[in-house]
Amino acid sequence: MTHPVDVHVGKRIRHRRWLIGMTQQQLAEQVGIKFQQIQKYETGANRVSASRLWDIAEALDIPVSFFFEGISDARVSDALNAPSDLMGDKEALDLVRSYYSIPENQRRRLFELARVLSDVA
Repeated sequence: MTHPVDVHVGKRIRHRRWLIGMTQQQLAEQVGIKFQQIQKYETGANRVSASRLWDIAEALDIPVSFFFEGISDARVSDALNAPSDLMGDKEALDLVRSYYSIPENQRRRLFELARVLSDVA
């Protein structure tokens, strides 16, 4: 049986990997393992050891603490009516990646438009 912490860490690995546009194969090569192992980590099927998590964090250019962010914030996502695995959704990640590729001044305007539209709905 998978442990919720392992599932959360796996989702965070996948989230960051998708955000930077890295494939499972590329991450596996940087860490020195097979891509199938990355798949198992991302689903929570296999636990990630501390040393491997350190290697993955370096490959993804983030602090190890990133993998544990939001672990106790399930109630927050419920309060926002957002799916708990929002960033596990490929479409949502593609949207976020596209959003951050927009120049900052235009991005602010787009954000304000989205805020107004969501208030109206």
